[in-house]
Amino acid sequence: MIQRSVPGYQTILAGIGELTSQFAQPNSRLYDLGCSLGAVTLTMRRKLENIPCEIIAVDNSAAMIERAQSYLASFHSDIQVKFVLDDMANIDIQNASIVVLNFTLQFIAPDKRQALLQKIYDGLIPGGILILSEKIHFADTPLQQAIEHLHLQFKRANGYSELEISQKRASLENVLISETAEQNLNRLEKVGFNHAAIWLQAYNFASFLAIK
Repeated sequence: MIQRSVPGYQTILAGIGELTSQFAQPNSRLYDLGCSLGAVTLTMRRKLENIPCEIIAVDNSAAMIERAQSYLASFHSDIQVKFVLDDMANIDIQNASIVVLNFTLQFIAPDKRQALLQKIYDGLIPGGILILSEKIHFADTPLQQAIEHLHLQFKRANGYSELEISQKRASLENVLISETAEQNLNRLEKVGFNHAAIWLQAYNFASFLAIK
């Protein structure tokens, strides 16, 4: 479903894999916060090769954890993955070289986002990275309307009916609270990241890379 809804999703996954190869440090932890069906976890695990690391995959849905475990079990690997059923805000981040929030922070109340990012920054080791993918919006109204139209056309081209689009919009109203790219970058700077930028953007979806 997310591939049909989020332009550039597969490119984001591929990029997460390459960044894992570049930034994973031996004997550290990699966190997938909001792991859903395990796509990011699997992507990172495949790129670790001979780097001894532990992956912590977190989700607050028991059904998602169960399906992610089943999905990853289909692929052999000696890399340990620990699945945790919990709210990501409750997770202690320790000895992390990579933390991924792939379209999950946007479902947390804006006034609680900085505290989670601060916990992540504090738990990253020097040289560690945060990959943050989010739906964004634009302060300029005509620009926002134009890009939102592009996104709607993307979903239509991927088989969504007008009813499905309407139902999806209703289900996310007041649940997914997007922010501008500038708001995301400012928050990353506030928690301590001196190096942060968008590394990929497709329409109103962006992935940020922050390096400690």
